[in-house]
Amino acid sequence: MRVVVCVKQVPDTTNVRINPKTNTLMREGVESIVNPFDEYALEEALRLKDRAGAHVTVISMGPPQATAVLREALARGADDAFLVSSRAFGGADTLATSYTLAMAIKKACGGKTPDLVLFGKQAIDGDTAQVGPGVSEFLGVPLVTYVKEITMGGGAGTPAHLSFAVTTVMDDGEHVIEGRLPAVMTVLKEAATPRFAPLAGAMRAAKTEITILDEKAIGADPIRIGLKGSPTKVVTIFPPPVKGGGEKVDARGDAAAGAKAIADFLAKKGLVK
Repeated sequence: MRVVVCVKQVPDTTNVRINPKTNTLMREGVESIVNPFDEYALEEALRLKDRAGAHVTVISMGPPQATAVLREALARGADDAFLVSSRAFGGADTLATSYTLAMAIKKACGGKTPDLVLFGKQAIDGDTAQVGPGVSEFLGVPLVTYVKEITMGGGAGTPAHLSFAVTTVMDDGEHVIEGRLPAVMTVLKEAATPRFAPLAGAMRAAKTEITILDEKAIGADPIRIGLKGSPTKVVTIFPPPVKGGGEKVDARGDAAAGAKAIADFLAKKGLVK
């Protein structure tokens, strides 16, 4: 069984700053981390490796320094890693990114579609949750989002190694979805607690060669990658304004007086009569 996990290197959101002139993220001096949601997807893949002997491949699209997140995944137990990196990919929106990753996934798997592709439910820097679904579309395989638990087997009349039964979390509660592989899934943090990398794993990861894939290596159409392949553009980006202090009402000693103070405040603002 071949499982691919797409991981992303993102800036630590507690330190994000925005350049007011260029409207871009200021990455200099800002620590980069593994996208937290991708850690849960990786853990699900590693559990499949533990239970069923799955071969786990990790892929990241980004600049050369993104090899750090790939080595972290290797240290935890992934079998091999690929970095999708080229200036030609710069400025890609979610559509161009999805296309590029789909092409890279096929290249990493010898021209074939893997049995399972896993993503975190979204990236904390963009929060679009669009790349996983986009990759499923370009690969032409089913998609299951917001996955909490993955079980191989369970599809009626389908061999266990070709079917799955997953628990997903939706607004109206949990659902069990059965289907056939191959498939793309996006994973929630409720799925599993990410494991720590053992020392032996870290030493192995440091020596493992990471394959670099550029646009030529994946056979990408040049008009479908980077800025050329991006129908959406970021016009401006800015941090939300800092909110003022407002008014405080201390009603610990007299709840009725506190309620009256709030009612008077709302009446003064014309919000209630």
